[in-house]
Amino acid sequence: MQFTTPEAQAVYADYETRAAADEARMRELGPAGFAIRDEFLLPVGPEVGAFLHALIIAKRPARILELGTSYGYSTLFLADAAKAVGARVITMELADYKQAYAREQLDRAGLGDIVDWRCGDAVAMIHADPGPFDLILLDIWKELYTPCLEAVYPKLADEAIIAADNMISPEIARPDVRVYRAAVRAKPDLQTSLLPIGSGIELSVKWSAANAKL
Repeated sequence: MQFTTPEAQAVYADYETRAAADEARMRELGPAGFAIRDEFLLPVGPEVGAFLHALIIAKRPARILELGTSYGYSTLFLADAAKAVGARVITMELADYKQAYAREQLDRAGLGDIVDWRCGDAVAMIHADPGPFDLILLDIWKELYTPCLEAVYPKLADEAIIAADNMISPEIARPDVRVYRAAVRAKPDLQTSLLPIGSGIELSVKWSAANAKL
């Protein structure tokens, strides 16, 4: 993956170094690592990151919403592409210490001013934003996927895209994933498909034949 500036590329390299160290530590801890999972990066990974970056470059969305900043790995991909197309990223996170770390990294990358940093309850913050949203990355705690979908759905722009991560793994998330995928399929104007990249992406587009542009 090539970022648009050397500064962003350097931050990405640091994220990959941390991700490798975290993965090794998780293997060492085994099931005990679940209790301290907030300490780990848990990134979307380079394949999904590059896919999202390319999607933004191609679609040129005006307002990008990230639900789950975490430590800012995916935010880096979103903001780098957003800067290239003149877009803005709104990122939401409950844990202030995670978002503080992310903000520090994005500032190092020269991308901090592309991001609107919001800390608090995601559903409440979605309700407080008038919208619309053109592209959404959903990578929050899995039990919140469906409540976040219901909150953001009325604020989707025409042809908006939702990319929901972790649709295939980890296995522990599958009960919540099934609820989310059923909720997406219940929306008549959401066209959706499961992409087997990374941990699995459910890619949903707001579109219906009745509203197709001539």
